[in-house]
Amino acid sequence: MSKLWGGRFTKKTDQLVEEYTASITFDKELAEEDIQGSLAHVTMLGKQGILPAADVETIKDGLHRVLQRIKRNDLEFSIADEDIHMNIEKTLIDDIGSVGGKLHTGRSRNDQVATDMHLYLRKRVVEFVDMLQKLQEALVSQAKANIDTILPGYTHLQRAQPILFAHHMMAYVSMFGRDIERLQDSYKRVNMLPLGAGALAGTTFPIDRHFVASQLKFDRVYENSLDAVSDRDFILEFLSHASIIMMHLSRLSEELILWSSTEFHFVELDDAFCTGSSIMPQKKNPDVPELVRGKTGRVYGNLVGLLTVLKSLPLAYNKDMQEDKEGMFDTVRTLQGALQLFAPMIATMKVNKDRMRQAVNQDFSNATDIADFLVGKGLPFRQAHEVIGKTVLYCIQQGKYLLDLTLDEFKQFSSLFDDRIYSVLQPENVVNARNVYGGTATKQVTEAIVRAEGELAGTASWVTEYAERSR
Repeated sequence: MSKLWGGRFTKKTDQLVEEYTASITFDKELAEEDIQGSLAHVTMLGKQGILPAADVETIKDGLHRVLQRIKRNDLEFSIADEDIHMNIEKTLIDDIGSVGGKLHTGRSRNDQVATDMHLYLRKRVVEFVDMLQKLQEALVSQAKANIDTILPGYTHLQRAQPILFAHHMMAYVSMFGRDIERLQDSYKRVNMLPLGAGALAGTTFPIDRHFVASQLKFDRVYENSLDAVSDRDFILEFLSHASIIMMHLSRLSEELILWSSTEFHFVELDDAFCTGSSIMPQKKNPDVPELVRGKTGRVYGNLVGLLTVLKSLPLAYNKDMQEDKEGMFDTVRTLQGALQLFAPMIATMKVNKDRMRQAVNQDFSNATDIADFLVGKGLPFRQAHEVIGKTVLYCIQQGKYLLDLTLDEFKQFSSLFDDRIYSVLQPENVVNARNVYGGTATKQVTEAIVRAEGELAGTASWVTEYAERSR
């Protein structure tokens, strides 16, 4: 059979052109969404009297048979038929005859492909919210199990102040919470119907776009036909959100890599998420977080790639926009892989509490509390800062830590010191002194965990509701 659009042409398409311009090798991933959209479209054509009821039923039966073949992996796609839309239509016509050619009445591949991608991405948005929630649950579980575990907090990768390990875990719960909020907000821009915009100007047939939207459970219909077929903002937004999620995962990955090293030895990742060396039998490599860290750049590249494709592109549809899909599919697969592994990796991670406590006892991260102690005695903070700086320098020169100093040694630097300084310097007291909303005190972190569990329940309800909408 010749090209479905071949009436205007007198020559066959060059084979190299076919291979170069075809998108079926990757857009076949939209097969189920394409049939989902076609079923709603042909139902509307029947409702509006544009097609006879008998033709509508024949086409719908044929589409269901094509769908079953796709699900059985029993359909061989052809580059000669260019894309998923033409492959499905060609298969339909082969099955039910020329009546299958009526399916495309009142639509264009331009609004058809945009509809497919909206259908595809809205499913992925709900899936990723669900996966992020599971990662949050693993982090919260680690926080609850380590509510009394103290480790050094860092700035500039230098020890700064003691904090609860639970507080550190909850920081990532907050990060991924913002990622969830961004995805949830983007859903309303993903869940819009472009179908009915035609190639760019609408159609002469009396279609009912809002009926199609209700069939496909879209909340809104694009107001402008030019915008409907040329908009890829919803994909850019997804790629942007995915990049931020991967950035957050890469930060946690880096800390897991550092913490699981011999130098830190704060945590141990389960063997199931590590690999060995082909030459060094003692090695246990944190390959999962390393690879997530590396694949972050891949996701960034997909975002920048599509931004570049769309730069200065005139309305409406242009073949350049075929380049919107491969990066989107690749980002979906990359993010799925990372999130599927991260939640169980965090859940099975062993926390070396004793090593963390040893690290806290062998540093000067409690120095700020001495300054605060002197300020409470009436010394201006800047003077207190200088006093503690000199005290720390003395400790370094003497090979001691602050809790090793005698009271007489403290008094060398200020007569305001008294016996209470030893209580002030205890790691538990240092942590619990920061009893402000969002701080690392046990009371505050416990309350943060309770709030997070409430938010997790709300997210789970959202996923249940929107997963049903996206089917």
